[in-house]
Amino acid sequence: MTTPSSSAGHRVHGMGTALEAPTWPAITPEEAAAILACFPAAGRMTALEWQSPRPFSAATLVRTTTGAFVVKRHHHRLRSPAGLAEEHAFIAHLAARGVTVADVLRTASGESAVTADGWTYEVHRQAPGADLYRDRQSWTPFLSGAHAGAAGAALARLHDAAAGFDAPARTVQPLVTSLAILSAADPIVAVEAYVAARPALAGYLATRPWRRELAALFASLGQGLAPRLAVQPPLWTHNDWHPSNLLWAADGSVAATFDFGLAGRTSAVHDIATAIERTAVRWLDLGQGADDSIADPDAAVALLRGYATVRPLGSADLGMIAALLPLVHVEFALSEIDYFAGIAGDPDAATLAWDGYLLAHAEWFRAGAGRALLRAITQMESQR
Repeated sequence: MTTPSSSAGHRVHGMGTALEAPTWPAITPEEAAAILACFPAAGRMTALEWQSPRPFSAATLVRTTTGAFVVKRHHHRLRSPAGLAEEHAFIAHLAARGVTVADVLRTASGESAVTADGWTYEVHRQAPGADLYRDRQSWTPFLSGAHAGAAGAALARLHDAAAGFDAPARTVQPLVTSLAILSAADPIVAVEAYVAARPALAGYLATRPWRRELAALFASLGQGLAPRLAVQPPLWTHNDWHPSNLLWAADGSVAATFDFGLAGRTSAVHDIATAIERTAVRWLDLGQGADDSIADPDAAVALLRGYATVRPLGSADLGMIAALLPLVHVEFALSEIDYFAGIAGDPDAATLAWDGYLLAHAEWFRAGAGRALLRAITQMESQR
C-alpha cells in the first residue's frame, strides 16, 4: 500500500478530548485530483479547502470547476467497493424519497467507489446547509434544545423514507452497527458467533474474561429485552445520528444528512436510542469527577418530542427506547474494538473501547444519573 504524505500539522479527534496525530494521513491535493478524475461529474479540482478531523478514515473538502465535493479514503480492509455499495444504495433510496443527503458520485461505468494503491475512495457532492458542528468531537451534545428537537424530527422523516428498503443486514466489516446480539434469546451465544466471525476481535478478547463481564451486563440491564426487540419492525437506519453528521439551515432545522458509514438493518427504536446515547450524555467527561452531571435529560426529551411531531411515540415505544438505551452501544463497541485491534493495530485504543466505552457506559446507567435519564424518557408522555 502506498501511503500519501500527511499535511503538516494535521490532527484528528482521538478517544478523549485532545486532538491526536492521525492514524490515516491526510489526503494530498495530487491524490484528490487523481481520484476526482475518475468521476466525470466532479470536474477539475481548483482547491483543497479542508481536512476532516474524523479519525477512522481520511476525508477532505475540495472545490472544483463544477462545485464542492468530499473525497473520502478508507483502508481497503475497512471498506471495499462492495461494502460501500451497501450504504450507497441506502443513500440513493432515501434521496429518491425526498431526504436531502450528500449525493454519491459515480464513475463513467457506474461504480460508486474506486480503489488505488490499496485504498478505497468515495466522492460525495457537498450537501446544502451549514456544517456548524464539523470541528466538534463526534458524539457530543447539541448546542441547543432547538437543535435536538429539529434533529429528532429529521430522524423521523428519515425513518419514514427508509420504509421499503429491504436490503439484508450488512456483510461483516468493521465499524458497522448491527442488531444481532441484543435481539438474541441467548446474547452470549450471539456474541460468540459475532466474535468468531472477526479474528482480530477474537484475538483481543482471548485474554479477557469477556463472557463473565458481558453476562453481568446482560443480566442486570438486558432482562426481557430480546422478546421486546423481536416484535420491532426491522428497518435500515442511520445508526450514527449526532449533530456533526447533520447540516443546518438558517432557521435551525436540519438541511441535510451525511455519513452513512454505520448504516444498517436495525430498527427505528434502536436508531432513536443510539441518537440519545450519542447526544444526551457527555461521555468524554465520564470518570472526570462529575459522573452524576454528564447527562442532559432535557436534550433527550427534546429529541423525542421532535421525533413525535412526525412519527408519534406511545408509552410502549418510550419504554422500549429506555430499556434499550443502556446496551444500545454494545455491538458497535465490539465492531470498534475489531477495528482498533485489527486494522489500526492500536491495542491501547481497543482496551479503552472495551473498558471505557462498552463496559463503563453501560455501568453508568445502573447509577442514579443514568436511571434518572431513563425515567425522563419513560415519563415524557405524561409531560405533554
